[in-house]
Parts: sequence; C-alpha cells; structure tokens
Amino acid sequence: MIRFIAAIDNKKGIANNSGIPWQGMIPGDLAHFRSKTLNGNVLMGYGWYKEQIKPLPNRKNIVATSSVEKLRSGFDKILDAREFLKKSNDDIWVGGGAALFSSTIDLADELYLTHLLADFNCTKYFPNFETSFELSESSSHITENGIEYYFAMYVKKII
Repeated sequence: MIRFIAAIDNKKGIANNSGIPWQGMIPGDLAHFRSKTLNGNVLMGYGWYKEQIKPLPNRKNIVATSSVEKLRSGFDKILDAREFLKKSNDDIWVGGGAALFSSTIDLADELYLTHLLADFNCTKYFPNFETSFELSESSSHITENGIEYYFAMYVKKII
C-alpha cells in the first residue's frame, strides 16, 4: 500500500523556500504524522532529508536522490522513487516534497491530508488529486495557535 501524507494550505501549498511555514505551530498535525507513520517506511525527497537533523525515530527512512553524496547514518538511499514504489511489497508512506509527490501521485493508493484553512503563501504545492481520489473520511475542525485545520483521508477512485 502506498500512502501519501502531507499538510496542505487552502491553495494546496506545502512549503516555501524557507521550509514549512506552519512548522511547530500545529502540534496535533505532528502527532497525527507520528501516529500514522510510526514503525513504517517513510520515503522522502532529498530536500526533506537535508532538513532532517536525524532520522525519524522508529521508522525506516528512505531518501530518493540521485546525489552521489553518502547519506548520514539511519537513512537509506534509492535512486528512482517510481521504480522503488512500483516494485516494493512493503507499505510505504510518501512524505514529500513537492517534486516527489508530483512524480509519483499516480502510484498512490491513499492520501492522508491535513487541510489548513488558510493561505500560507507557499511556493511549493501538492499536486492536483481530486479527479483521481475520493474523500473516504474526515475529522471535525481543530484550531491550534489560531490555525484551523482538519484531517482527511482519500482513496484512489476505482475506474
């Protein structure tokens, strides 16, 4: 099962050149991410890897990169995210960034999205998904530090 997990603003923004604008402001979303991915396999792009001080604990940290740089301890490198996802028999959580999401969304089975009900002036976006996925469940609205959001899970439409 390939699952994407991300927080998106009301324009599908996920980050800007400085990172995630709401980083640290919505602890409920971080707890949601941790609970969903705990003891799982998390696939991340090179940009997210560079932002990590250390591997996500109690998870296999897989980095999609063509960089020749040796990765830090606790991170495993793959060269081709699409081929990796196509061939994997394991459950994989794809956590971004934008290029990784865009290049592999057609392979996703489920999307776990935190919808932030505000515009954070992002410059990096989650790809369009509405034509290929349908809402399966969603939470009630939550507000933390003045940011209103809710959790939603989408499943790939059967065509």
